[in-house]
Amino acid sequence: MRNTSGHTCGSCGRRHEDPPLSYRTAAPAHWTDDLADDPNSELTSDLCVIAGRHFFIQGSLEIPILGGDEVFAWGVWVSLSPDSFARTTDLWDEPGREAERPHFGWLSTELAGYPVSTLNLKTNVHTRPVGQKPYVEVEPTDHPLAVEQRSGITMTRIHHLADLLLHHP
Repeated sequence: MRNTSGHTCGSCGRRHEDPPLSYRTAAPAHWTDDLADDPNSELTSDLCVIAGRHFFIQGSLEIPILGGDEVFAWGVWVSLSPDSFARTTDLWDEPGREAERPHFGWLSTELAGYPVSTLNLKTNVHTRPVGQKPYVEVEPTDHPLAVEQRSGITMTRIHHLADLLLHHP
């Protein structure tokens, strides 16, 4: 069970209750507003196609919270190959789709709070049961995001990210 005592925000100096344990990005880093008028581009809450050539899926990059049973989650976009994207969309509403092998992808979300870019990290995208976002596993490297996914994250770090994200969108 998580400590519910709140924290003092490093950005505004005010006391806040527990920070959110998940953040979601609305679109891949490569999406721009002018693509909304392109007939070969589409953005939904789960899938994105850019110019009919670049394919993305939104998934959940989960990080265990140290000292508890909960996870911190980034809602991120991952680029998939045309074949992997087609397979994913073909199985979108199929029960048992979670038996599918993981698909390789490139992380297509720049996450705040990391000293180096998170764009283009290698990932594996694991399909889950219908109605659940895929699980995004970052390649186990020394990148701080990969280290956090393997080793866990502290509530102090989550408070820091909340201060950063809630006050500097």
